[in-house]
Amino acid sequence: MRKLAFVAPAWLYVAVFYLYPLATNVRMGFQDFTVTSFYTGVAPFVGLRNYREVFRDPAFAGTVTNTVLFTAGSLLLQFGIGLALAVFFKRNFPLGGALRSLLLVPWLLPLVVSGTAWRWILETDSGVLNRTLLNLHLVSEPVPWLASTDLSLTAVTLVNVWVGIPFNMVILYGGLQAIPAELYEAAQLDGAGAWQRFRRVTLPLLRPVTTVVLTLGLIYTLKVFDVIMVLTQGGPADSSQTLTTFSYDLSFQQLAFGHGAAVGNLLVLVAVVFAIGYLRAERRTP
Repeated sequence: MRKLAFVAPAWLYVAVFYLYPLATNVRMGFQDFTVTSFYTGVAPFVGLRNYREVFRDPAFAGTVTNTVLFTAGSLLLQFGIGLALAVFFKRNFPLGGALRSLLLVPWLLPLVVSGTAWRWILETDSGVLNRTLLNLHLVSEPVPWLASTDLSLTAVTLVNVWVGIPFNMVILYGGLQAIPAELYEAAQLDGAGAWQRFRRVTLPLLRPVTTVVLTLGLIYTLKVFDVIMVLTQGGPADSSQTLTTFSYDLSFQQLAFGHGAAVGNLLVLVAVVFAIGYLRAERRTP
């Protein structure tokens, strides 16, 4: 009985703030839920109609492409830069701990604050970045980082990379610390160079940590909303629209709540599939 009383508050919190909203969203995805439904409580069951209409939406294919590019670009750069920084900070040097702590700032800041700061930096006419590039004569005219259909997705991806690098660095740094130094010494005595030690010792032993970082990074990146909304709101012309902002647009701009819930359910399904894959891989690991 004491054990039940100990875990009951946690389960109650999960049920109220996670399971209930999730179940409600799943139900809405199969209903014709409109503004009137909030007052009447009546929302006819329509089966898979919401999903079929979402798939037929002209903006859906481009949104999926943007989501894939945004997620892949973010994961690749976050992991690569995070791993490089983790390897760099593994060496002991003066003020290394202080510098490592400063690099955690992007991860600690609220995403709305980070997005607002980067919107100011990337502003076309008065942004710090364009002013610097113009003063250095690297460009002849301001670059429309957030106002161009060709650059907006790249801009939001790079900002998301900046936010996610500290997480990758911290987890990978912890994994590197767990690798015995004797293995590197033995490899060096056998004539292995720096790159060979990294490829033959570091990467194989870091594989479990790498799996965790990439899986959590994928799930997090799929649901990124704040940064994109603050920077571009999915524009211009849906050029930086991802599934999260698409769901928001359907629900709260077009008031098609059933369609928005359907897109949200697709995101949850993708995240669950990758999470199950990760758990099964971990279970098979000896």
